[in-house]
Amino acid sequence: MKGKVLVTGGTGYIGAHTSVELIQDGFEVVIVDNLSNSDRDVLDGIKKITGRRPVFYKEDLCNKEKLQEIFQKEKNIESVIHFAAYKAVGESTTKPLLYYRNNLLSTINLLECMLEYASNYLVFSSSCTVYGQPDALPVDETAPIKEPLSTYGSTKQSAERIIADTTKAVEKLAAISLRYFNPIGAHRSALIGEKPQGIPNNLLPFITQTALGLRDELKIFGDNYNTPDGTAIRDYINVVDLSRAHVVAIKRLLSGKNKKRNEFFNIGTGKGHSVLEMVKSFERATGQKINYKIRGRRPGDVEQVYADTKRANEELGWYAQASLDETLLSAWRWEKYYRTQLKNTNNNN
Repeated sequence: MKGKVLVTGGTGYIGAHTSVELIQDGFEVVIVDNLSNSDRDVLDGIKKITGRRPVFYKEDLCNKEKLQEIFQKEKNIESVIHFAAYKAVGESTTKPLLYYRNNLLSTINLLECMLEYASNYLVFSSSCTVYGQPDALPVDETAPIKEPLSTYGSTKQSAERIIADTTKAVEKLAAISLRYFNPIGAHRSALIGEKPQGIPNNLLPFITQTALGLRDELKIFGDNYNTPDGTAIRDYINVVDLSRAHVVAIKRLLSGKNKKRNEFFNIGTGKGHSVLEMVKSFERATGQKINYKIRGRRPGDVEQVYADTKRANEELGWYAQASLDETLLSAWRWEKYYRTQLKNTNNNN
């Protein structure tokens, strides 16, 4: 074993895929998640892929006493990957206090427990939303941190600042914030994937659910942006590629190869695709037609953003590998598998 890693939000979309990559790389994984946007059966998928079921605690990081109990019981948690957060941009603009309380208090509690129990290495799940609408594209890590367009973005900015100030004050603590762009796709086994509760907040689950007939149409928010086809542009990164970046980051910290006690890296493909491009690419990759309708712009959405990944490529030795078509196909395979499993479960009950 290479050491014990606590993965907060580890049954969530990115957390589950990262847990798989960690286990396959020889780490011992402990997951804590309150299951507010995930299901316990994700653990079964992780076990089927890796042959190992990670230790799991159903707890909320906003409850510091419960978090302390986990650190005390597990002992020797060397490092932490912090995914646990509310993440719906639109919802964050209507429920700002909910997002500030959950996303920031959980981070503060986690850092305090890490200091108390000598867990000295943190990889933080940050976001390209910290850049707001960049002045220049592709956006690199030297771009100014601008006024956020949503409360969600504001919580990511604030959490990064909390981490930076803490690493500056506490010499033994080191952190890496991964500012990633738009994760999509699923594990190639189709055993785990994106499984939003209720109405999806991200584009691709809307596409796959529409293709399967679960939704009448895909709503595209805005077609009058200053982009080639008028729809918003994002940098869509394969979730497995993204998960591998977390493993690389943990290894960098554990081996002492970090050049500063607080570092940050963009994790994306370096290419931008519009919403309409995503629809057409999905149709090409899967052979499924998507019924879509243009709606008005959504509050808090950035017009276009995509990454300059040079720093991650050179410093971490990490590169995005999966093509867009294979990533979209993986999401479609996962959607079909998940719905079949759900139907079988309902029939058995």
